[in-house]
Amino acid sequence: MPSEPTVTWRTHYALGMLAIIYVFNFVDRLLVSILIEPIKLEFGVSDTLIGLLSGVAFAIFYTVFGIPIGRLSDRIGRKPVVAAACVAWSVMTMLCGVATSFAMLLLFRIGVAIGEAGGSAPSVAMVSQLYPARLRSRALSVFMMGPAIGAVAGLGLGGWIAELYGWRWAFILIGAPGVALGVLLALTVREPKAPVAPAAQAPDESLADTLNQLLRTPGFGLIMLAASVATVTGMAVGTWNPSFLIRSHSLSLQEAGFLMGVGGGLVSVLGTLTCGVVTDRLNSRDSGWQLGTALLGTILSIPFGLLFFLWPSGLAVHIGSMAVPQAFLFYAGFAFFGVWWTVPIFGSLSHLFPARQLAQATALLFMGNTLLGVGLGPLLVGLLSDYFSPSLGGEALRYALAICIGLLAVSCVSLSVAIPRYRHQVKNYPVQALAPAAAAQPA
Repeated sequence: MPSEPTVTWRTHYALGMLAIIYVFNFVDRLLVSILIEPIKLEFGVSDTLIGLLSGVAFAIFYTVFGIPIGRLSDRIGRKPVVAAACVAWSVMTMLCGVATSFAMLLLFRIGVAIGEAGGSAPSVAMVSQLYPARLRSRALSVFMMGPAIGAVAGLGLGGWIAELYGWRWAFILIGAPGVALGVLLALTVREPKAPVAPAAQAPDESLADTLNQLLRTPGFGLIMLAASVATVTGMAVGTWNPSFLIRSHSLSLQEAGFLMGVGGGLVSVLGTLTCGVVTDRLNSRDSGWQLGTALLGTILSIPFGLLFFLWPSGLAVHIGSMAVPQAFLFYAGFAFFGVWWTVPIFGSLSHLFPARQLAQATALLFMGNTLLGVGLGPLLVGLLSDYFSPSLGGEALRYALAICIGLLAVSCVSLSVAIPRYRHQVKNYPVQALAPAAAAQPA
């Protein structure tokens, strides 16, 4: 049996660098959501085309490149792939600021998607290698703060820059730091060596063989479905929330960005860290809690989300000079529990798959999340909003988003069915003992 990795200051430094890079991954990804209104005004496009820009176009190219890049990182190492990807998507984000047409902006966003395809999955695999199993969920919770902190910077700072200097400078100034971060990662972080037992050394498997093994692993398909549907809702809410606050609660661009970014983002950070600690503690008692915490958080998030979108407008509480809609209090509950699926689900992969397949398995999960979640979430809301507009006018977006909250029921059912299968797989086929040919057992 291989020994567990030793945790040193270099371990924490590597985690910190990966976490900061993941923050900028989501800053660059979410930035377009706070800039929807000025982009629509300049290029004269519909909500459906905005959904295409922020969803389908991004998702297709992220998905196409995700698995090959994940496979490459399993072979040559995670660090060089993440470093190069960070530089690439940051440059593309900056180029979005010089786009002279909607088509050019769409092309540069595709470039962002291709770059980000090499960031997330190899980073998750590298974090899982850095820490022993007893600390893994907590380490991943630090890494998974990226979306929440990214919302703080992407929505809060992006809205402030756009208000003062225009939407183009928001892309340029926020994209620039990622170039330096990619270079710093390459020069200062040591990549851990995979602690793989001799029986589990990677053979020269074809891509088809590897994918077949991954998809045959009991519970993995249900985990992918739960995560993908949760991402549909998460990306729909994250993309359209600023516009919802502007249209239904009469907030300014800067106020909407501040509330969703700073307010919602900080609550999400707290929820992510809390989930990591709770998952590690409960998982030490029963392996089923690795997914059970994801199910619990998702169930609790649904009523908060529905109340947020359906609560009447015009009711507000005052924080200093800012009138904060009462509905935002419910969003705080949704932001806290709505992130609880991320850490347990991504952490579960390190218990299902050996190190030689971990980045590919993570890339496959990201592929499902991106193709369905990022691809369909913003577009679905855009289509529903345009469909309801003739009858509901400015309130159409409210009901489109409420419908997406209801989709989380699918994630709850999928996780409920996956838990006993996952528990059985982890107990009877631990990844440390898996020979290459036995990486997955039939259900």
